[in-house]
Amino acid sequence: MSDLKKIRDEFISKLKGKLTLAELNQIKSDLFGKNGLVSSQFKKIGTIDASERKKFASDLNIIKDELHDLIILKINEIEKANINEKLEKEKIDVTLPERSFVRGKIHPVSQTIDEISSIFSEIGFSVEEGPDVENEYNNFTALNTPDNHPARDMHDTFYLDEKKKRLLRTHTSPVQIRTMLKDKPPFKIIAPGRTYRSDSDQTHSPMFHQVEGLHIDKNINMGHLKGCLNYFIKEFFEVKKIKMRFRPSHFPFTEPSAEVDIGYEIKDGKIIIGEGDQWLEILGCGMVHPNVLKNVKVDPAKFQGYAFGIGIDRLAMLKYGINDLRAFFDCDYRWLNHFGFDPLDVPTNYRGLSR
Repeated sequence: MSDLKKIRDEFISKLKGKLTLAELNQIKSDLFGKNGLVSSQFKKIGTIDASERKKFASDLNIIKDELHDLIILKINEIEKANINEKLEKEKIDVTLPERSFVRGKIHPVSQTIDEISSIFSEIGFSVEEGPDVENEYNNFTALNTPDNHPARDMHDTFYLDEKKKRLLRTHTSPVQIRTMLKDKPPFKIIAPGRTYRSDSDQTHSPMFHQVEGLHIDKNINMGHLKGCLNYFIKEFFEVKKIKMRFRPSHFPFTEPSAEVDIGYEIKDGKIIIGEGDQWLEILGCGMVHPNVLKNVKVDPAKFQGYAFGIGIDRLAMLKYGINDLRAFFDCDYRWLNHFGFDPLDVPTNYRGLSR
């Protein structure tokens, strides 16, 4: 709590001073940006002892809300002061038509990433990141992908050199490899980010977003995997019950492997998650293959675990009723105005990280 109190006291003191709009925006970025002080504290939640995690998260949310509210208050004060100053100094022609005003929105993908990160952080997962440009070993070989696997072909993967040594990552699983190579077990991480594959239609795009999950420890089994995914799906779709089934599948990096289906039904033209007798495939998962553990110098006789991969864009489409993936990348303000989220009007039950 000492670090949190230090952050709070330091920025409360700054915000009490006389600040310009540019200085306030810089403070907001320092606190809530991608690598901001408050955002970094959220990433540490999964590393904190379980007995202290709940209190830490609660204190962090209180401080986050307090600083966020104070920044918005100061911004409003400055804008109001600027308006009053202009009213005193400038003459306004009231016969002119009003100027259009456009305020930006948080993209549904960004909103979904924040929601996913928040849900998994509540059960002890930390967030890891890695580069979009990967080497062939981390993306394929270390993940037990055979040399003749179709995913390695040019028509599936974007290679950046003739020798096929550098490529745009096809999934965020390389982040798992990087994490396990630089650290020692146990591991409990998620890795959200951009991924790239040579594919494009109504439900596929060359660039899309995935989140990979990894939990390595002693005595981890499929029951832990099922409990984790059951909790996540219910929390994300905000339902009390969920019909879920594991369908046998195959992935080079997990054994056994499974596709996860959830129950749904159509009501008034809308998909209702958690009810009905129809099934919808939502993610792939399985127990981490022993060869993958050996490749990162983890003894499979002592440690085992599960991994899963979820399409973030697909989750956003299901939750927010978006029927064409290509619309995510069209840069159409009308679309974003309809599906986006107002950053200055965050609902009280918003569980994502501030941006």
